[in-house]
Amino acid sequence: MNELTKATEARMQKSVAAVQADFASVRAGRANPQVLDRLTVEYYGVPTPLNQVASISSPDPRQLVIQPWDSSLLRPIEKAINTSDLGINPQNDGKVVRLTFPQLTEERRRDLAKQVKKYSEAGKVAVRNIRRDTMDKIKAMKKKAEITEDDVKDLEKDIQKLTDDYCKKIDVLAAEKEKELMSV
Repeated sequence: MNELTKATEARMQKSVAAVQADFASVRAGRANPQVLDRLTVEYYGVPTPLNQVASISSPDPRQLVIQPWDSSLLRPIEKAINTSDLGINPQNDGKVVRLTFPQLTEERRRDLAKQVKKYSEAGKVAVRNIRRDTMDKIKAMKKKAEITEDDVKDLEKDIQKLTDDYCKKIDVLAAEKEKELMSV
């Protein structure tokens, strides 16, 4: 029974980590290399993560510099950034691609806050799905007479507490990210 609870908690932790990664990809006015983590570039016909074909640095708080290891990748990197939902126009100087992050407008901040809410809701849905899967396993174990009725009640209570705790963690993370977005 403890193994089932631990496995459920581990899956819920992974869901929270995924939500944190989603939040990191939402830019908050400062240049953060993590906003490029999801970008892939065509490299010899294979979609390759951008951070595997170039070095990404931040010379100042509002700018990222992407220096590909192969200069033939400048155009594909530019294309990948243009087709992404970053909303930033890359500048290619023949050696590196520069991304200048503009100051966020109030409207853009609200849009990003909505995106954060979507990510947090998706994370909470994932946590609830994990709870449902675990509850189904518990019911199957009870049906096979592997555990008693009292154990079922205890496990259900524990799993519900885990679910509530992880949903609260996601809410706290979302509130922090929204606060970060809304601060000028």
